[in-house]
Amino acid sequence: MIEAQGLTKRYGKTLAVDNLSFNVSPGKVTGFLGPNGAGKSTTMRMILGLDNPTSGQVRIGGKLYRELRDPLRTVGALLDAKWVHPNRSARAHLTWMARSNRIPVRRVDEVLEAVGLSSVADRRAGGFSLGMSQRLGIAAALLGDPEVLLFDEPVNGLDPEGILWIRQFMQRLAGEGRTVFVSSHLLSEMALTASELVVVGRGRLIAQSSTEEFVARASGTSVKVRSPQLDVLGKVLREQGAEVTDTDDGLLVSGLDSDRIGELAYENNAVLHELSPQQGSLEEAFMHITGDAVEYHADATATESAPTAA
Repeated sequence: MIEAQGLTKRYGKTLAVDNLSFNVSPGKVTGFLGPNGAGKSTTMRMILGLDNPTSGQVRIGGKLYRELRDPLRTVGALLDAKWVHPNRSARAHLTWMARSNRIPVRRVDEVLEAVGLSSVADRRAGGFSLGMSQRLGIAAALLGDPEVLLFDEPVNGLDPEGILWIRQFMQRLAGEGRTVFVSSHLLSEMALTASELVVVGRGRLIAQSSTEEFVARASGTSVKVRSPQLDVLGKVLREQGAEVTDTDDGLLVSGLDSDRIGELAYENNAVLHELSPQQGSLEEAFMHITGDAVEYHADATATESAPTAA
């Protein structure tokens, strides 16, 4: 488990992280979301002891990172895929890491096989594509068979097959009871990968909840209704206080759940052809919740009003 308590980090006059507290539990993939400049990378660096908090603390399994003996056996992390000496081979890089943390060298070939790099294990890492570097970074994170894993933008540079692979891989790791904490700007991917979310903005905690709860709370839910008696049903629903919107093939109803709508249809002899809950996306919920925490807002009309180059 990761436990952050009152984490604060200042760089001169800049407050990067502001009294941030959250928990990351084992057995699930927890997504770490926030706009650019929200303090996500700084927070991850503080978890790993790469930056010292101005105040507050973060514990991993009850210990500060600096208290961990052979830390790669407890925590594996991918923060920068290109953090590898370019003249070292993938195998040499992992072997060096293994020996520095008293990890059996046989683990090197095991993790290279796990991430699909066995065939290029002796190639210089400097010649790797971004996707291959991501896989090498994941191999390094897995080297000590740790209980806690941190990934920062792990799908960068991966093709669709690779993205599916890392999604399933992280979920499998969580299914083994590990703590998996992953930061990503690909919200559609996080919606498929993470069951829990920690959302920050301007260095502060905005929300921590399940992904489903976050989307439902932020974007609300509605129910799509199709019926041959839409006029009758629409009138009844409005009388019950529902917000009813006409669509091309039915009604979109907010303010009543599908159970109540079905009961009202039955009571008024209205045939139902469809009664399906509709929910917003994680992207819509994220934009709604974090809108005030975005540091720089683009003007959507700027491109329309900007002069055209001759």
